[in-house]
Amino acid sequence: MTTVEDTIETYLERKAVGDPDGPGAGTYASNAESILRRWGEWLAREHDVDSIFDLETEHMRSYAAELDERTEAGTYTASTAGTYYAVVRAFLSWCVHGGILETNPAAVDAATEALPTDDENGRSRGQFWTSDQRRALESAVRERALEATDAGRSERIGRLRDYAMVAVLAHSGARGAELFRVPEDDRRTGATWADVDFYTGSIRVLGKSQRLEDAPLPAAARTPLRRYRVVLDPPSNEWPLFPTRHAPSIARRVRSVLAERGHDEDEIDAILEGTTATEVARERSIAPPAITTEGARSILRRLCETVDVDVDGDYLKPHGARRGLEEELYRRDPTTAQTALRETFLEQSIVVVEEGHESGIELETEDVVDEQAADE
Repeated sequence: MTTVEDTIETYLERKAVGDPDGPGAGTYASNAESILRRWGEWLAREHDVDSIFDLETEHMRSYAAELDERTEAGTYTASTAGTYYAVVRAFLSWCVHGGILETNPAAVDAATEALPTDDENGRSRGQFWTSDQRRALESAVRERALEATDAGRSERIGRLRDYAMVAVLAHSGARGAELFRVPEDDRRTGATWADVDFYTGSIRVLGKSQRLEDAPLPAAARTPLRRYRVVLDPPSNEWPLFPTRHAPSIARRVRSVLAERGHDEDEIDAILEGTTATEVARERSIAPPAITTEGARSILRRLCETVDVDVDGDYLKPHGARRGLEEELYRRDPTTAQTALRETFLEQSIVVVEEGHESGIELETEDVVDEQAADE
């Protein structure tokens, strides 16, 4: 098998020695190395692609979407993302010229159209959810969640998670990189239940500024999130909002935490014997990893295919939700569109305490209305 890693190694060697006296030859190889190696690691981690022959256009489209997501989160500029993609595309062109690949999967429109771009006003241009698309998707996942009332626990959790995820993305203005795990960024491990404040109607996230910020959680997002929490029943508030269901990832986390707690390999094997890592995680309050940004996109892709909702033939992506909200604000006031989603959250999420309620429980008026409608 010709691995991606080995092919990258050969490419870098050829670039470094192909024209040793040429200007910038060594510099290019050095700069390209980190980009290509990170891309190779991303392929293996997110798509389980090790062989260069298994590479397809869909993988490169996914990589372009990943760069777009990073640009939206403020990790990269659009030009930096374009440079990264160009380096990978040049490498794959070399593979074609060398007879390793028949075609370049990075050079087709289906892949490159997912890359981030800037419009004439300097704003990031890309997909955004229209109000009709948002309502169609949200309505469909809500119905799927309601239909799972008598289903098994795992099925109910899955459908309520889908509903909560769509609702939070659609109404909070939170970026995918703020809600889900970014494997290459140790600080972006995914939002947890400790970050959610149902009383103020907000969720604390690591913003684009690299500082903690409060994103709004209007009633339309709080209600499905609360219902999801009831069924998920997280053992602690450190549990991710959207934990991975990937068994090997959960097993690695469980083994790692048990080792940190002083258990040796034999003890860990004994603890896991006759049970699953997921069950051990819950019993011992070991928070599993959150789903990744790529995992969230895969879920949205599946949901859009299931309910037949798309944007020009493509599925609705996490960053498109925020862009949809921002686009509406931009039409009203271009000067404040990017900050309004965070600055006004307290005005958007007012909690009304009903005086004299027999149980003494604080009620959120908007939530009560939504819950009544859902039961009809």
